[in-house]
Amino acid sequence: MSEMHAIRRTRLREQCNAAGNAAALVTRPANVRYLAGAAPRGAVLLLGRTEDLLVCPGPPDDRPTQGRPDETLRVHTLLGAGGDPAVAAAGLAEAQRADSLAVEEHHLTVSRHRALASVAPRLRFADLSAAVEQLRVVKDEEEISCLRIGAEIADQALGELLESILVGRTERHLALELERRLVDHGADGPAFPTSVATGPNAGRRAHRPTDRRVEEGDFLSVCLGAMYRGYRCEIGRTFVIGTTPADWQIELYDLVFAAQRAGRETLAPGAAHRDVDRAARQVLDSAGYAEALPALTGHGVGLEIDEDPQLAPASMGKLDACVPVTVEPGVHLPGRGGVRIDDTLVVRPEADGGPELLTITTKELLAL
Repeated sequence: MSEMHAIRRTRLREQCNAAGNAAALVTRPANVRYLAGAAPRGAVLLLGRTEDLLVCPGPPDDRPTQGRPDETLRVHTLLGAGGDPAVAAAGLAEAQRADSLAVEEHHLTVSRHRALASVAPRLRFADLSAAVEQLRVVKDEEEISCLRIGAEIADQALGELLESILVGRTERHLALELERRLVDHGADGPAFPTSVATGPNAGRRAHRPTDRRVEEGDFLSVCLGAMYRGYRCEIGRTFVIGTTPADWQIELYDLVFAAQRAGRETLAPGAAHRDVDRAARQVLDSAGYAEALPALTGHGVGLEIDEDPQLAPASMGKLDACVPVTVEPGVHLPGRGGVRIDDTLVVRPEADGGPELLTITTKELLAL
């Protein structure tokens, strides 16, 4: 991956140079990891005029959640405790005789930005904006492989849970068990806080598990994801507890399933972000559930669980090949519960088989 990280840094440097900036300072942790291979706590990346440096507050370690630095990239460790790597990097940029420094203004605080200017008064500061985030949208096959493995781990953890006794157990206990199983199967950890929702809580997006116990006749919705080598995937499924789902549960589930399928089938290079959202949303809207719909149908995933693109009604832009996204429509009915179905897929052209489904746990309405 060292060569790939160097290529990424070269792409960013070309953008900076074209904008008239001799150097760039990357402070957002996911962006640092994307360009450097690792993001030790507090580390920043300087794309310098003469040399690139990973500036760390202390020696980096080998924890998988932080990654391993690109071996071709020199690590600059601060002497003593309490120093700010970003401020040190600005000084190093000035020492390399850079006349300008592009910074991630959307990530820096005002006070930190002022500290940079005070230590390097001869530098002209510019906004790097979301240049790195835009580079991150399209994934290479190594990144997609990490997502694929993470999806396999999440599928395995969920499948094992479904084979256990669920009635009487709390949402919180089931969520903790799922996160333990993720780690047992090789994940760095959960990609985000695992959501388990039962009964009237089912179908809520990002529901925080409670001490409510699973009961016969409940909808049970689960949303989890595995982080593998820093990359995060997502899967969500809804089940019924008991032997025979009620008619309203079958009808609602079939409707959400149809909406999710419509969104998945719209994924293709060149498809507008909002058209994917519209395809799923129209199915639910036409059935009278407009007020119960979430703000978006899906989003990109990668080093963060919520990346661009956003699949929402007002979202601009079009999909590219090799962009991993979620498609996750859902309906929550207050006091009754609801359904959410969530997959991670990679946009592929029709010649390559269309969208690649990474999360493969069945989407049949299982009675557990």
